[in-house]
Amino acid sequence: MADPSSHNASLRAGQVVLPITLVALVACSDLAVLVGLRTRLDKLPVTSISASLVGKGAAGAVTALAPGASARLVIVATTQDGKQLVTAGAGHGKVLLDSFVFTPNLVQLGKRGKVSLPADPRLSDGKVASIHIATVGHPDVVTDLDIAVRYDVAFVANFSGSGGMNGVDGNNGLDGSPGADATPSIDPTTGLPGPVGPGGNGGDGGAGGNGGNGWDGAPGAAVHVWLRLKPGSDRVLQAKVTGKGTGDARDLYYLIDAKGGSLKVTADGGSGGEGGAGGRGGRGGPGGVGNPSGLSGRDGTRGFDGWRGNDGAAGTITVSVDPAAQQFVSILSLSNRSGSGRPGPAPIFMNEPVPPLW
Repeated sequence: MADPSSHNASLRAGQVVLPITLVALVACSDLAVLVGLRTRLDKLPVTSISASLVGKGAAGAVTALAPGASARLVIVATTQDGKQLVTAGAGHGKVLLDSFVFTPNLVQLGKRGKVSLPADPRLSDGKVASIHIATVGHPDVVTDLDIAVRYDVAFVANFSGSGGMNGVDGNNGLDGSPGADATPSIDPTTGLPGPVGPGGNGGDGGAGGNGGNGWDGAPGAAVHVWLRLKPGSDRVLQAKVTGKGTGDARDLYYLIDAKGGSLKVTADGGSGGEGGAGGRGGRGGPGGVGNPSGLSGRDGTRGFDGWRGNDGAAGTITVSVDPAAQQFVSILSLSNRSGSGRPGPAPIFMNEPVPPLW
Protein backbone atom coordinates (compact mmCIF):
# COMPACT_ATOMS: atom_id res chain seq x y z
CA MET A 1 0.00 0.00 0.00
CA ALA A 2 1.33 3.45 -0.93
CA ASP A 3 2.48 5.69 1.89
CA PRO A 4 -0.19 8.45 2.32
CA SER A 5 2.44 10.86 3.62
CA SER A 6 4.46 10.54 0.40
CA HIS A 7 1.30 11.18 -1.67
CA ASN A 8 0.52 14.32 0.34
CA ALA A 9 4.11 15.49 -0.03
CA SER A 10 3.87 15.09 -3.81
CA LEU A 11 0.57 16.99 -3.80
CA ARG A 12 2.09 19.82 -1.79
CA ALA A 13 5.00 19.96 -4.22
CA GLY A 14 2.53 20.16 -7.10
CA GLN A 15 0.69 23.01 -5.38
CA VAL A 16 3.96 24.92 -5.23
CA VAL A 17 4.98 24.25 -8.81
CA LEU A 18 1.60 24.96 -10.43
CA PRO A 19 1.35 28.71 -9.64
CA ILE A 20 4.93 29.23 -10.79
CA THR A 21 4.09 27.49 -14.06
CA LEU A 22 0.96 29.61 -14.51
CA VAL A 23 2.83 32.85 -13.86
CA ALA A 24 5.23 31.91 -16.63
CA LEU A 25 2.39 31.14 -19.01
CA VAL A 26 0.07 34.09 -18.41
CA ALA A 27 2.38 36.54 -20.10
CA CYS A 28 -0.09 36.06 -22.93
CA SER A 29 -3.21 38.14 -22.19
CA ASP A 30 -5.59 35.67 -23.85
CA LEU A 31 -4.34 32.82 -21.71
CA ALA A 32 -4.60 35.02 -18.61
CA VAL A 33 -8.27 35.59 -19.42
CA LEU A 34 -8.77 31.88 -20.09
CA VAL A 35 -7.48 30.85 -16.66
CA GLY A 36 -9.36 33.64 -14.88
CA LEU A 37 -6.41 35.80 -13.86
CA ARG A 38 -7.47 38.66 -16.13
CA THR A 39 -10.81 39.97 -17.42
CA ARG A 40 -12.09 41.79 -20.50
CA LEU A 41 -15.28 43.84 -20.41
CA ASP A 42 -16.74 43.40 -23.89
CA LYS A 43 -19.13 40.63 -22.76
CA LEU A 44 -19.92 41.94 -19.28
CA PRO A 45 -22.92 44.21 -18.44
CA VAL A 46 -20.87 47.39 -17.86
CA THR A 47 -22.93 50.54 -17.21
CA SER A 48 -20.28 53.15 -16.35
CA ILE A 49 -16.56 53.74 -15.96
CA SER A 50 -14.45 56.24 -14.05
CA ALA A 51 -10.73 57.03 -14.36
CA SER A 52 -8.03 58.50 -12.14
CA LEU A 53 -4.25 58.76 -11.87
CA VAL A 54 -2.04 57.42 -9.10
CA GLY A 55 1.61 57.99 -8.28
CA LYS A 56 4.32 55.45 -7.60
CA GLY A 57 4.25 53.40 -4.42
CA ALA A 58 2.22 55.05 -1.69
CA ALA A 59 2.08 58.44 -3.43
CA GLY A 60 -1.72 58.23 -3.71
CA ALA A 61 -4.02 60.02 -6.12
CA VAL A 62 -2.54 62.44 -8.68
CA THR A 63 -4.72 65.31 -9.88
CA ALA A 64 -2.14 67.28 -11.87
CA LEU A 65 1.10 66.60 -13.72
CA ALA A 66 4.16 68.81 -14.04
CA PRO A 67 5.98 68.96 -17.40
CA GLY A 68 8.14 65.85 -17.68
CA ALA A 69 6.23 63.98 -14.95
CA SER A 70 4.16 60.82 -15.20
CA ALA A 71 1.56 58.80 -13.29
CA ARG A 72 -0.34 55.53 -13.75
CA LEU A 73 -3.88 55.23 -15.03
CA VAL A 74 -6.55 53.38 -13.03
CA ILE A 75 -10.04 52.68 -14.42
CA VAL A 76 -13.01 51.37 -12.43
CA ALA A 77 -15.89 49.76 -14.33
CA THR A 78 -19.32 49.34 -12.70
CA THR A 79 -21.70 46.59 -13.83
CA GLN A 80 -25.51 46.37 -13.71
CA ASP A 81 -25.44 44.48 -10.41
CA GLY A 82 -23.18 47.10 -8.78
CA LYS A 83 -19.91 45.21 -8.97
CA GLN A 84 -16.79 47.32 -9.46
CA LEU A 85 -14.04 45.90 -11.64
CA VAL A 86 -10.62 47.58 -11.54
CA THR A 87 -7.83 47.57 -14.12
CA ALA A 88 -4.69 45.53 -13.65
CA GLY A 89 -1.32 47.15 -12.99
CA ALA A 90 -1.53 50.24 -10.81
CA GLY A 91 -5.16 49.44 -9.94
CA HIS A 92 -4.23 45.93 -8.71
CA GLY A 93 -7.36 44.55 -10.37
CA LYS A 94 -8.00 42.05 -13.16
CA VAL A 95 -9.36 44.15 -16.05
CA LEU A 96 -7.02 44.39 -19.04
CA LEU A 97 -6.34 47.84 -20.46
CA ASP A 98 -7.16 46.58 -23.94
CA SER A 99 -10.80 46.65 -22.77
CA PHE A 100 -10.68 50.37 -23.61
CA VAL A 101 -9.91 52.67 -26.53
CA PHE A 102 -7.94 55.77 -25.52
CA THR A 103 -7.76 59.17 -27.21
CA PRO A 104 -5.10 61.19 -25.36
CA ASN A 105 -4.69 64.96 -25.72
CA LEU A 106 -1.29 66.53 -24.84
CA VAL A 107 -0.24 63.48 -22.84
CA GLN A 108 1.36 60.24 -23.98
CA LEU A 109 -0.13 56.92 -22.86
CA GLY A 110 2.04 53.82 -22.59
CA LYS A 111 0.85 50.24 -23.00
CA ARG A 112 0.90 49.64 -19.24
CA GLY A 113 -1.10 52.74 -18.41
CA LYS A 114 1.78 55.16 -17.85
CA VAL A 115 0.56 58.70 -18.57
CA SER A 116 3.34 61.22 -19.32
CA LEU A 117 3.26 64.97 -19.93
CA PRO A 118 5.90 66.37 -22.32
CA ALA A 119 8.79 68.10 -20.57
CA ASP A 120 8.57 71.19 -22.79
CA PRO A 121 6.02 73.57 -21.17
CA ARG A 122 5.50 75.40 -24.48
CA LEU A 123 3.34 72.43 -25.52
CA SER A 124 1.03 72.60 -22.51
CA ASP A 125 1.11 76.27 -21.48
CA GLY A 126 -2.45 77.47 -20.94
CA LYS A 127 -3.97 74.10 -21.90
CA VAL A 128 -5.61 71.20 -20.08
CA ALA A 129 -4.48 67.68 -20.86
CA SER A 130 -7.10 64.95 -21.14
CA ILE A 131 -7.80 61.35 -22.07
CA HIS A 132 -11.08 60.25 -23.67
CA ILE A 133 -11.79 56.63 -22.73
CA ALA A 134 -14.30 54.37 -24.50
CA THR A 135 -15.16 50.81 -23.48
CA VAL A 136 -14.75 48.05 -26.07
CA GLY A 137 -18.13 46.41 -26.75
CA HIS A 138 -20.03 49.23 -25.00
CA PRO A 139 -19.92 52.32 -27.27
CA ASP A 140 -22.07 54.39 -24.89
CA VAL A 141 -19.91 53.72 -21.82
CA VAL A 142 -17.28 56.47 -21.96
CA THR A 143 -15.56 58.95 -19.68
CA ASP A 144 -13.12 61.85 -19.94
CA LEU A 145 -10.19 62.34 -17.58
CA ASP A 146 -8.98 65.95 -17.39
CA ILE A 147 -5.43 66.41 -16.16
CA ALA A 148 -4.37 69.81 -14.85
CA VAL A 149 -0.80 71.03 -15.36
CA ARG A 150 1.19 72.19 -12.35
CA TYR A 151 4.40 74.22 -12.16
CA ASP A 152 5.04 74.35 -8.38
CA VAL A 153 7.65 71.58 -8.36
CA ALA A 154 11.44 71.31 -8.25
CA PHE A 155 12.80 71.31 -11.82
CA VAL A 156 16.40 70.42 -12.74
CA ALA A 157 18.39 71.53 -15.79
CA ASN A 158 21.42 69.23 -15.92
CA PHE A 159 24.34 70.30 -18.10
CA SER A 160 27.01 68.48 -16.10
CA GLY A 161 29.74 66.46 -17.78
CA SER A 162 29.57 62.69 -17.63
CA GLY A 163 31.94 60.73 -15.44
CA GLY A 164 34.82 58.88 -17.05
CA MET A 165 34.60 55.13 -17.50
CA ASN A 166 36.70 52.95 -15.25
CA GLY A 167 39.77 51.27 -16.69
CA VAL A 168 39.67 47.58 -17.50
CA ASP A 169 41.23 45.24 -14.92
CA GLY A 170 44.37 43.45 -16.01
CA ASN A 171 44.30 39.73 -16.75
CA ASN A 172 45.64 37.35 -14.13
CA GLY A 173 48.89 35.61 -15.00
CA LEU A 174 48.85 31.92 -15.84
CA ASP A 175 49.96 29.47 -13.17
CA GLY A 176 53.23 27.69 -13.82
CA SER A 177 53.17 24.06 -14.82
CA PRO A 178 54.13 21.46 -12.18
CA GLY A 179 57.49 19.75 -12.41
CA ALA A 180 57.57 16.15 -13.53
CA ASP A 181 57.87 13.47 -10.84
CA ALA A 182 60.99 11.35 -11.08
CA THR A 183 60.64 7.66 -11.92
CA PRO A 184 63.02 4.98 -10.56
CA SER A 185 65.48 3.52 -13.01
CA ILE A 186 65.39 -0.26 -13.71
CA ASP A 187 68.55 -2.35 -13.32
CA PRO A 188 68.85 -4.11 -16.69
CA THR A 189 70.57 -7.12 -15.08
CA THR A 190 68.29 -7.83 -12.14
CA GLY A 191 65.16 -6.05 -13.33
CA LEU A 192 64.87 -4.42 -9.92
CA PRO A 193 64.12 -0.73 -9.37
CA GLY A 194 67.16 1.45 -9.02
CA PRO A 195 67.57 4.79 -7.26
CA VAL A 196 65.03 7.57 -7.87
CA GLY A 197 66.35 10.57 -9.78
CA PRO A 198 65.64 14.21 -9.08
CA GLY A 199 62.16 15.68 -9.63
CA GLY A 200 61.65 18.33 -12.29
CA ASN A 201 61.40 21.99 -11.39
CA GLY A 202 58.03 23.69 -11.49
CA GLY A 203 57.44 26.38 -14.11
CA ASP A 204 57.34 30.04 -13.16
CA GLY A 205 53.93 31.75 -12.92
CA GLY A 206 53.11 34.33 -15.59
CA ALA A 207 53.05 38.05 -14.80
CA GLY A 208 49.67 39.69 -14.27
CA GLY A 209 48.54 42.20 -16.87
CA ASN A 210 48.48 45.91 -16.09
CA GLY A 211 45.13 47.57 -15.38
CA GLY A 212 43.86 50.08 -17.94
CA ASN A 213 43.81 53.78 -17.16
CA GLY A 214 40.51 55.39 -16.21
CA TRP A 215 38.91 57.76 -18.71
CA ASP A 216 38.80 61.49 -18.09
CA GLY A 217 35.58 63.03 -16.81
CA ALA A 218 33.84 65.43 -19.22
CA PRO A 219 33.79 69.14 -18.35
CA GLY A 220 30.61 70.95 -17.40
CA ALA A 221 28.96 73.08 -20.07
CA ALA A 222 28.95 76.84 -20.54
CA VAL A 223 25.39 77.55 -19.44
CA HIS A 224 23.21 80.63 -19.92
CA VAL A 225 19.94 81.06 -18.01
CA TRP A 226 17.23 83.59 -18.89
CA LEU A 227 14.50 84.33 -16.33
CA ARG A 228 11.43 86.54 -16.61
CA LEU A 229 7.81 86.67 -15.50
CA LYS A 230 5.34 84.99 -17.77
CA PRO A 231 3.35 87.70 -19.58
CA GLY A 232 0.17 88.43 -17.62
CA SER A 233 1.35 86.67 -14.43
CA ASP A 234 2.69 88.06 -11.17
CA ARG A 235 4.45 84.90 -9.92
CA VAL A 236 4.81 82.32 -12.73
CA LEU A 237 8.21 82.58 -14.39
CA GLN A 238 9.48 81.61 -17.80
CA ALA A 239 13.01 80.21 -17.92
CA LYS A 240 15.26 79.18 -20.76
CA VAL A 241 18.52 77.31 -20.17
CA THR A 242 21.09 76.79 -22.91
CA GLY A 243 24.25 74.73 -22.57
CA LYS A 244 27.21 74.50 -24.92
CA GLY A 245 30.48 72.62 -24.89
CA THR A 246 29.37 69.18 -23.66
CA GLY A 247 28.66 67.69 -27.07
CA ASP A 248 25.01 67.86 -26.04
CA ALA A 249 24.09 71.48 -26.78
CA ARG A 250 20.39 72.08 -26.35
CA ASP A 251 17.78 74.54 -25.13
CA LEU A 252 15.52 73.67 -22.20
CA TYR A 253 12.37 75.58 -21.26
CA TYR A 254 10.53 75.82 -17.95
CA LEU A 255 7.47 77.40 -16.38
CA ILE A 256 7.95 77.78 -12.64
CA ASP A 257 5.36 78.82 -10.08
CA ALA A 258 7.33 80.87 -7.56
CA LYS A 259 5.01 79.61 -4.82
CA GLY A 260 6.56 76.20 -4.26
CA GLY A 261 8.48 75.83 -7.52
CA SER A 262 12.24 76.02 -8.10
CA LEU A 263 14.90 75.43 -10.75
CA LYS A 264 18.30 73.87 -10.11
CA VAL A 265 20.93 74.35 -12.84
CA THR A 266 24.03 72.14 -12.78
CA ALA A 267 27.21 72.49 -14.84
CA ASP A 268 29.53 70.25 -12.83
CA GLY A 269 32.49 68.41 -14.28
CA GLY A 270 32.41 64.63 -14.36
CA SER A 271 34.67 62.65 -12.08
CA GLY A 272 37.57 60.74 -13.61
CA GLY A 273 37.19 57.00 -13.98
CA GLU A 274 39.06 54.71 -11.62
CA GLY A 275 42.07 52.85 -12.97
CA GLY A 276 41.71 49.15 -13.53
CA ALA A 277 43.24 46.79 -10.99
CA GLY A 278 46.45 45.04 -11.99
CA GLY A 279 46.12 41.34 -12.64
CA ARG A 280 47.31 38.80 -10.07
CA GLY A 281 50.57 37.05 -10.90
CA GLY A 282 50.34 33.37 -11.68
CA ARG A 283 51.41 30.91 -8.99
CA GLY A 284 54.63 29.02 -9.54
CA GLY A 285 54.20 25.38 -10.36
CA PRO A 286 55.12 22.83 -7.64
CA GLY A 287 58.33 20.90 -8.06
CA GLY A 288 58.12 17.28 -9.06
CA VAL A 289 58.64 14.51 -6.51
CA GLY A 290 62.09 12.95 -6.66
CA ASN A 291 65.45 12.58 -4.94
CA PRO A 292 65.80 15.44 -4.42
CA SER A 293 62.39 16.93 -5.23
CA GLY A 294 62.30 19.63 -7.87
CA LEU A 295 62.15 23.32 -6.97
CA SER A 296 58.81 25.11 -7.12
CA GLY A 297 58.50 27.79 -9.78
CA ARG A 298 58.49 31.45 -8.84
CA ASP A 299 55.18 33.31 -8.57
CA GLY A 300 54.56 35.81 -11.34
CA THR A 301 54.60 39.52 -10.53
CA ARG A 302 51.32 41.39 -10.05
CA GLY A 303 50.37 43.85 -12.78
CA PHE A 304 50.34 47.59 -12.10
CA ASP A 305 47.05 49.32 -11.34
CA GLY A 306 45.89 51.77 -14.01
CA TRP A 307 45.95 55.52 -13.42
CA ARG A 308 42.78 57.31 -12.38
CA GLY A 309 41.32 59.54 -15.11
CA ASN A 310 41.43 63.31 -14.82
CA ASP A 311 38.40 65.04 -13.29
CA GLY A 312 36.37 67.21 -15.63
CA ALA A 313 36.57 70.97 -15.24
CA ALA A 314 33.66 72.94 -13.81
CA GLY A 315 31.39 74.66 -16.29
CA THR A 316 30.33 78.30 -16.23
CA ILE A 317 26.90 79.79 -15.51
CA THR A 318 25.55 83.17 -16.62
CA VAL A 319 22.09 84.32 -15.55
CA SER A 320 20.11 87.10 -17.26
CA VAL A 321 17.23 88.25 -15.03
CA ASP A 322 14.52 90.63 -16.19
CA PRO A 323 14.08 93.53 -13.72
CA ALA A 324 10.46 92.51 -13.02
CA ALA A 325 11.65 89.04 -11.97
CA GLN A 326 14.46 90.13 -9.64
CA GLN A 327 12.35 89.44 -6.55
CA PHE A 328 12.08 85.77 -7.57
CA VAL A 329 15.75 85.06 -8.29
CA SER A 330 15.89 82.94 -5.11
CA ILE A 331 14.00 80.15 -6.90
CA LEU A 332 17.28 79.44 -8.72
CA SER A 333 20.01 77.22 -7.28
CA LEU A 334 23.25 76.86 -9.23
CA SER A 335 26.08 74.32 -9.10
CA ASN A 336 29.31 74.34 -11.08
CA ARG A 337 32.06 72.32 -9.49
CA SER A 338 34.87 70.26 -10.96
CA GLY A 339 34.74 66.50 -10.91
CA SER A 340 36.82 66.55 -7.72
CA GLY A 341 34.39 68.96 -6.03
CA ARG A 342 36.37 72.18 -6.36
CA PRO A 343 34.19 75.29 -6.92
CA GLY A 344 34.22 76.65 -10.44
CA PRO A 345 34.03 80.29 -11.52
CA ALA A 346 31.40 82.26 -9.64
CA PRO A 347 28.12 82.50 -11.61
CA ILE A 348 27.55 85.85 -13.35
CA PHE A 349 24.19 87.62 -12.80
CA MET A 350 23.02 90.29 -15.22
CA ASN A 351 19.98 92.53 -14.59
CA GLU A 352 18.71 93.23 -18.09
CA PRO A 353 15.47 93.16 -20.09
CA VAL A 354 14.51 89.63 -21.13
CA PRO A 355 11.87 89.39 -23.88
CA PRO A 356 9.15 86.68 -23.75
CA LEU A 357 10.86 83.34 -24.18
CA TRP A 358 8.08 81.85 -26.35
